[in-house]
Amino acid sequence: MSVSGFVWKQENFYICQNKTWNMDKYKVVIVDDDEVSLENLSFELRKDARFSLEGTARNGRKGKKLITKVQPDLLFLDVEMPDMTGLDLLQEMRDNVAWNMRVVFYTAYDKYMIQAIREAAFDYLLKPFEEQDLKDILTRFVKQVEAGQRVSLPVGSPVHTGQTFIVFTPTNDMRALRPAEIGFFRYCSERKQWEVILNNQPPLTLRRGMTAEQITLYSPCFVQIHQSYIINIDYLMLIRDNKCVLYPPFDKVTELLVSKKYKKELQDRFCL
Repeated sequence: MSVSGFVWKQENFYICQNKTWNMDKYKVVIVDDDEVSLENLSFELRKDARFSLEGTARNGRKGKKLITKVQPDLLFLDVEMPDMTGLDLLQEMRDNVAWNMRVVFYTAYDKYMIQAIREAAFDYLLKPFEEQDLKDILTRFVKQVEAGQRVSLPVGSPVHTGQTFIVFTPTNDMRALRPAEIGFFRYCSERKQWEVILNNQPPLTLRRGMTAEQITLYSPCFVQIHQSYIINIDYLMLIRDNKCVLYPPFDKVTELLVSKKYKKELQDRFCL
């Protein structure tokens, strides 16, 4: 068997044989559900003698297991997968990644829509990629490592940098938002979806499956007050008759009821 061949398979992710020939190489893992894109990237990576492709995974759940096992130096990560987004995967693994790992988002999304992702990760590689684009990323990676620059996974879920974070709509479009634009989130029980109430913009519906726990991880200023409401605490003026009154431009909103379940937590957390 050639040294680039895979030697065993488990749960549809693959681990390359780890022999002495690759001990000095940078370990790489790819997590991507698109078979063609995965194979194209794998083929090109094997051309670079500085890197060892240690394995691939076709979804987020198996990707997390593979990443934990291999502890790669460089991770190529798809943004949108069947079971989770690449952003969610990073958030779930954030507290468990103790080694120095750089992340390249490997995506077909338009480059102008993912600037926030690029700022939150080491880089991104647009599908279908040009060979020179990949070479540039690998060269920059090696320069950073040799210069001794350390990295850490960004805070938040999905990944955000500073005040900007990414959400997905029901049509899988990506939208970059800032907390300052958001008054509150509202759960629509009929559609079983959360929506974002924005300043001077129509409500933005989020992808089905988004949970309140995920929303509150976008920013510390997002606080759940009711099963159906999550407010931006920065806009909270007062609580009157168990209802939140917000500062302008959200001062006309009258629906933000604080339930008993969350009231004490809110009072203890913010000394209200």
